[in-house]
Amino acid sequence: MHACWIQDHSHRYLSALAQELFRLHVSLAPRFARPEPHRRALKYLQGILSDTARKNGWQLAEHAGEAHPNGMQRLLSQAVWDTDGLRDDLRAYVLSHLGTEGVVLAIDETSFPKRGTHSAGVGPQYCGTTGQVENCQVGVYLSYVTARGHALIDRELYLPLNWCEDAKRRQVGHIPEAVRFQTKPELARQMIERTHQAGIAFEWVVADSVYGGNLDLRNWLDARGFHYVLAVPCDEPVALQTPQGRRREEAALVETFLPEQIRWHRIAMSQGTKGPRLFDWTLVPMLHQWEDDGCHFLLIRRSLTDPLEKRYYFVFAPSGTILQQMVKAIGARWHIEEDFETAKDLGLDHYEVVRREVA
Repeated sequence: MHACWIQDHSHRYLSALAQELFRLHVSLAPRFARPEPHRRALKYLQGILSDTARKNGWQLAEHAGEAHPNGMQRLLSQAVWDTDGLRDDLRAYVLSHLGTEGVVLAIDETSFPKRGTHSAGVGPQYCGTTGQVENCQVGVYLSYVTARGHALIDRELYLPLNWCEDAKRRQVGHIPEAVRFQTKPELARQMIERTHQAGIAFEWVVADSVYGGNLDLRNWLDARGFHYVLAVPCDEPVALQTPQGRRREEAALVETFLPEQIRWHRIAMSQGTKGPRLFDWTLVPMLHQWEDDGCHFLLIRRSLTDPLEKRYYFVFAPSGTILQQMVKAIGARWHIEEDFETAKDLGLDHYEVVRREVA
């Protein structure tokens, strides 16, 4: 009896998912110039949601019952469809399901190892997937996080400088003339601004030290009143008010100059697979433009198993924000890692497009 109930429940759940996919697919029709690519997009989505091991052109074509991968590859490389419009549709869909309360925007990049040399932006660079420099593409992503869940809602391809300066390579890779070199923090800023311009309110921006260590990004967030908790390198300069006066020191040396202000508090950053992810935390007021405004802080995280293992964060928070709220915001950053894992299970890094060379 119990097994029959589970089977019936699973069947109804899968049926509901299929109906939702069809409904979503119908709503995307205005984004396609012709009906054929729109129809193939459904086959593409069904393929990446299937249990097919690889999600490249051949495997997706086989899942769709097609004899060759040309149609699937053409969908990605030549078919006319409004990619930015679809991005906005995705964002609206995510908001409708995850709500608009307590929103955290998490920024991070992920990489896609590649063998060839023609995919846009590909080249020898640090590959976070493997932890070493190798031939890959890198994308910067934005994840939308609420208490209901989390999902990726925006993306920008990182185009290395040598690509931007190579006219022939840009032509082969179909890089628009308007695209210019932008750093990863600049790409992050572009996506945050796009979210803001869409009228979406968010409480925090969170990111690792690639972004937190970028002064231009922090100044931009400060100027717009976008609150953040950003990881920074241990040698990031910090402006402090000490008994000897105002001074600037590396983040890792703050404890030395302000020992009387260091009070550790044990707080769970998030829930892990083995229970709460507990750390010790201390909060130190930080001068902003050489003034203590009550909104800027250095937050230090200390490992329970190795007290010498510490992480540092710059915080810009509303006046009166308590330590637990800042720690909770940091914990939300890890959801973007889960989003990357889920997306790669669905073939985010399996895509395959064959292009003809431009003479």
